[in-house]
Amino acid sequence: MSSFVENYKAKHRHPLNRLTHSVGIPLIVVSLPLFFWDWRWALGLFVVGWVFQFLGHAIEGNSPAFFRNPVYLLVGPLWLLRRALAAVGLVRTTQK
Repeated sequence: MSSFVENYKAKHRHPLNRLTHSVGIPLIVVSLPLFFWDWRWALGLFVVGWVFQFLGHAIEGNSPAFFRNPVYLLVGPLWLLRRALAAVGLVRTTQK
């Protein structure tokens, strides 16, 4: 799993790409269970979330990692969660 995360990090170095993913990933994740209650809101959040994702990759100048391997659809939310936990001091980050 660490090689997936390292590869994911390598494709997300630009600060604006990181920012768009910090907005887009939560929108997508929240939209999924919301489909059970209000599909219109869920669809809106889902689409806007993906727009943020693709905008970030346009800025970075690369394609999303999940185009090569769908496992990255899970790696992205885990990467963002780890960054958020590190930002509030709940996990340590290792510097290479």
